[in-house]
Amino acid sequence: MSHEVLKNICNKLSVIVLIFCIVGCGSMQDERKYVTVDGEMLGTFLHIVACTDVEPSEIYARMMVLDSVAKRSMSIFDEESLLSRINRGETDSLDAHIAYNLELARRVNQISGGAYDVTIKPLTSAYGFARENREHKVNVDSLLEFVGMEKISVEDGRLIKADERMQLDFNSIAKGYTVDLAVEELERLGVENYLVDIGGEVRCKGVNKKGVAWRVGIETPFDGNQSNGEFIQQVISLSNCSMATSGNYRRYYVNDDGRKVAHTLDPRTGESVISELLSATVVAPTCAEADAYGTMFMALGKERAIELARQMAEQGVFVYFITSGEGKTGEGGTGDGEEFDVYYSSQLESALSHSEGFSAL
Repeated sequence: MSHEVLKNICNKLSVIVLIFCIVGCGSMQDERKYVTVDGEMLGTFLHIVACTDVEPSEIYARMMVLDSVAKRSMSIFDEESLLSRINRGETDSLDAHIAYNLELARRVNQISGGAYDVTIKPLTSAYGFARENREHKVNVDSLLEFVGMEKISVEDGRLIKADERMQLDFNSIAKGYTVDLAVEELERLGVENYLVDIGGEVRCKGVNKKGVAWRVGIETPFDGNQSNGEFIQQVISLSNCSMATSGNYRRYYVNDDGRKVAHTLDPRTGESVISELLSATVVAPTCAEADAYGTMFMALGKERAIELARQMAEQGVFVYFITSGEGKTGEGGTGDGEEFDVYYSSQLESALSHSEGFSAL
């Protein structure tokens, strides 16, 4: 028996129609089982569901090794990580993880016209989003001298900076990339049907225990929503792809002037980005891509994000944007009557739990 679960989604080279046959676990219920692994990874939650005979404890142990590897490489919060030492100018040598993400970040930077940039660390620190005391008044002009992907290059595995005071921040890409590493580990174990979720960054393959595509929730983006799936705006069916959501409804503060300062920063202006775009969910081949593109769209703002999303759909990158407006109220409600408009890639139509009243791009 075959099940059509999702059209035109997640192929690195082209947009294809995915038709899934129930094989593997779906036809071997007596021989294999689905296991669940829950824990903490990268300072947030880890949730894995996989069809495998491997014990959950073994899977978790392997994830903890990856957790250590990722933190030692890319964490800006671990003072002894390679990235922290690069930022302090103690070394210019890159490992494979940083080199890979720098190359991906450069591509996203070019696509975005500079709205996405991992040299943004001087700004994230000044605004207080790097676990450092925020500055009372951020001197944007002076900090922008140290921001810009065009000011760094890689030669023979070494990072060349135009100014030694330049610093990198991989928070917009490292978590998604680590999801990809976790998936590689599962596939080395022979797992063919799985869902990996690290702090809301998701990658899945095959089918769930019921033999159908994985169902993943998109949160309702009202300010202060710290729930873990209590308020869901939309449910989307996915397989063989990744999904990540960026938004300004969790990481923000109100400054002394009463103005909301969100963690999404525009590296071109140095300013916090507050726009009608409340959250950007991206479906892409890899989770590192989905993670970076989500941040990129948030930095661009509603109109430019919608325009660019239409173009990127041709490359198999699809979006679900939630914006402020007079449209549908999020399922579950926010308790304050806030309403939202929704814009999504038309290729996701069959994957959404509902689409009536929403606008396809």
